[in-house]
Amino acid sequence: MRNLIPSRYAHPYLLLTLTTLFWSGNMVVGRALRNDVPPFALAFWRWAIAFLLVLPLALPHLRKQWPLLKRRWPAVLLLGALGVGGYNTFAYLALQHTAATNALLLNSFIPIATIALSWAFLKKNLRPIEWLGVLLSLAGVAIIVARGELATLAQLTLNIGDLWMLLAVLVWAAYTIGLQWRPSGVDPMLLLAAFSAVGLAILAPAYAWEMGQGRAIRLSLESLSGILYTGTLPSFVGYVFYNRAVGEVGASKASLFIHLMPVFGTLLSAVFLDEIPHLYHVTGIALIFTGIYLTTSVGKSRR
Repeated sequence: MRNLIPSRYAHPYLLLTLTTLFWSGNMVVGRALRNDVPPFALAFWRWAIAFLLVLPLALPHLRKQWPLLKRRWPAVLLLGALGVGGYNTFAYLALQHTAATNALLLNSFIPIATIALSWAFLKKNLRPIEWLGVLLSLAGVAIIVARGELATLAQLTLNIGDLWMLLAVLVWAAYTIGLQWRPSGVDPMLLLAAFSAVGLAILAPAYAWEMGQGRAIRLSLESLSGILYTGTLPSFVGYVFYNRAVGEVGASKASLFIHLMPVFGTLLSAVFLDEIPHLYHVTGIALIFTGIYLTTSVGKSRR
């Protein structure tokens, strides 16, 4: 992976920022295509594209490193099921039913869920200033999705889509923590290919069932472009960046960057939908960046 990413672009926080940008676009595409591309179809084809992209980079390492993969097959199966077969599939199911406001707010609980699982199962604790950073970032997200009015948060109600999104949050938190048990010594491209193969094996029956229900892709330039985007930047490039960054800064700090998704969602809306940002956008973004700075700066002082 180090050879794939030039050293000047390899700073983990830059990789995490780019990843959340790609994933923000993925959420926008998933919502925009909900009537043209069913959720299991979108999940299956995005990972089929990612698998084809990573395969030429993975095959040269397969024969030599296959014993390492085979020795740690439970971790490979679990991480493939969670990170490829699970999170985005549940998120796409959520976007079929829930409003974007609810989805963004619930997705932003990923850092809290990751930290909670790390504390419960790995006995990892945060310093008070790190907790402050997490809470400030979460407050910034709440301000953005509530459009600066607390009454909006009070009126939010859970539906089946919100429950799917909560499940997606827990799945991604578990995947982030589980990356520390990925097979060591395995080339990252081979590992991503293995995860993708596991995820596709899980998604294929669900996709077949979906087609059996009469839900097919409505082919158009928009739907094909959306599928191509999800398979390249959010899936292939995004997972390469995220997996490397988690290995360098840890699960808790990496998951905090999920709070940037409402920020990028606001910016993408301004660029592509001509939606003018308001004061509450600026306030929320400022809180998010302050929270990320407080949390990540602790790691620098420790080193």
